[in-house]
Amino acid sequence: MRNGSVQHRPFFKVLVANRGEIALRVMRSARQLGLGVVAVYSDADRDALHVKHADQAVRIGAALPAQSYLNMPAIIAAAKASGADAVHPGYGFLAENEAFASACKDAGLVFIGPSPQAIEAMGNKAGAKEIMKKAGVPIVPGYQGADQSDDRMLAEAGKIGFPVMIKAVAGGGGRGMRLVSDAASLPDALRSARSEAKAAFGDPTVILERAIQNPRHIEIQVFGDSQGNAVHLGERDCSVQRRHQKLIEEAPSPAVTSELRAKMGEVAVAAVKALRYEGAGTLEFLLDASGAFYFMEMNTRLQVEHPVTEAITGLDLVELQLRIARGEPLPVRQQDIKFTGHAIEVRLCSEDAAHDFMPQSGRMERWQVPDGVRVDHALQSGAEIPPFYDSMIAKVISHGATREEARGRLICGLEQLTAFGVTTNQAFLMSCLRHPGFARGEATTAFIGAHRDELLAPRRDAFDAALAGLLLYVTNPHAPSWRAGRSLAATFPLPARIEMDSHAHELEVTRGRDGSYTVATEGRQDRFEIDQLDPDAIRFRHDGVMDSAKFLRDGDRLYLQHRGIPLAVTDLTLAAPKAAATNGGDGKVRAAMNGRVVSVLVEPGDLVTAGQPVMTLEAMKMEHVHKAGIDGVVAAIDVTEGEQVVTGKVVVEIESG
Repeated sequence: MRNGSVQHRPFFKVLVANRGEIALRVMRSARQLGLGVVAVYSDADRDALHVKHADQAVRIGAALPAQSYLNMPAIIAAAKASGADAVHPGYGFLAENEAFASACKDAGLVFIGPSPQAIEAMGNKAGAKEIMKKAGVPIVPGYQGADQSDDRMLAEAGKIGFPVMIKAVAGGGGRGMRLVSDAASLPDALRSARSEAKAAFGDPTVILERAIQNPRHIEIQVFGDSQGNAVHLGERDCSVQRRHQKLIEEAPSPAVTSELRAKMGEVAVAAVKALRYEGAGTLEFLLDASGAFYFMEMNTRLQVEHPVTEAITGLDLVELQLRIARGEPLPVRQQDIKFTGHAIEVRLCSEDAAHDFMPQSGRMERWQVPDGVRVDHALQSGAEIPPFYDSMIAKVISHGATREEARGRLICGLEQLTAFGVTTNQAFLMSCLRHPGFARGEATTAFIGAHRDELLAPRRDAFDAALAGLLLYVTNPHAPSWRAGRSLAATFPLPARIEMDSHAHELEVTRGRDGSYTVATEGRQDRFEIDQLDPDAIRFRHDGVMDSAKFLRDGDRLYLQHRGIPLAVTDLTLAAPKAAATNGGDGKVRAAMNGRVVSVLVEPGDLVTAGQPVMTLEAMKMEHVHKAGIDGVVAAIDVTEGEQVVTGKVVVEIESG
């Protein structure tokens, strides 16, 4: 397979067929090369930052990806309308779609990526494994045949041996991927994986692989050019994952020796040269405890985690993509590539880690990024996080002379980052980075599963509750000024009730004659002296220590960040008691997040039992099964397939029998 048929020519304006942080990232490097940049946007992204920062922007459709960012004719038309002569696909969406690469070529546009033939061969997991197997690269045992029937899948899974992994042949990012422990679970897992793969990539085809227990996830970054040159830029360790999606990536890997790096890099470069591959690519491997590695797949695009490679090599990977697409030779040889220090990246996602990483959407009321680390994002205060796209909203990257230095800088950066208004995994990421197992460089793909409880341990600190009670009191528009001083008469204790980390706290707040505040909660009393109170921050003294916190008051909602840990607090003092069964115990199944109804699994009149799946909702490209809360009879279905619903909407009603 050769890329020689791809026509290379100068281009002067690049359309970025993507959104969010990667769109801005591509624009930055394109502008440094003197190129114009064009954005595309859906109705949900009309006011997005990547639209505002482009030279031109073109609407390509409605909010759903299938109607916009996966709409090939609309994107090609946008390139023509704007005068763009090249297209960069970013990652996700159409980045690994050979039909899109072909459509760009047919329209006279330079596709900034490999040839359609290379994408087809290596972007398809089944085809890529066959190619690698013939090239002598070790692969994970599995089934990648054309017969996709459930019976054949069951038979092949039996031959492979459980547990097995179901994987979508197209795309990545954990979509269309399921770990199956036994034969009885296979049919439902197949249905769900196919549905998710179809929605995300337009292709429901899946393969089966033996599930290798507790491996490292190691990937090798490669580049090839039109002259047949190829290099690797070392490895990245992407072992810390949830739902088969990466959360933390680092380079180099704590588990890879220089000898193993050379061996894996040699295999990767040989494959790229054999394919006459052009552009950026990544070969992904599983590395077991013995040091044996197995090829999984090749991503024929830029990776989310490319900044850690940029940090240790000093190379701009997007610039390399652009230069190679113009027909230029690789500007570096293998012997020129040096690795300096250590880099770690975390993916900040709009999700609730404490509730099974449930995607979250809504308004980011306050967004502030720290100094001293790299933050790739497309956010600003007041930005909307739509429910239609991936939950990753930013990447935070640190670089240091040593791994420990990089880890410390990243923790410090996360402590200083402010994301108020939408629940994120910020605290969970800090828990991972601080965990002794991660600090020792021992994390495998089993890391989150093995340490889930301690990583998710809720922070129910009575001091935090007291500080929240103080802030709710002093930010109340009817509260006496905190500056009133010693002449003010003491107030009577004011009772309050708050909810923090799904836990209720009963408080009493008292203003003293000396201007101090005392907050009584859960058998303790905390005394505060306020030194400064700004609209978004407070400085106070407590137990002889000057301290500070950031906050945002939004009605009965308080967002608080103290010593780096973000907390969301609700003032329940004047609220009516909650309904007893928001978990469905009242017979009503409610949407757990904003999303689209993928499938309704029951009909009116059906008998159901508590815990039985009744509906599947898709949010941020992941499927979430909703279950009955009680035994009973389905009385009503309140939604239809394809409908977009908001959090809390009743979707299925069940009457107890």
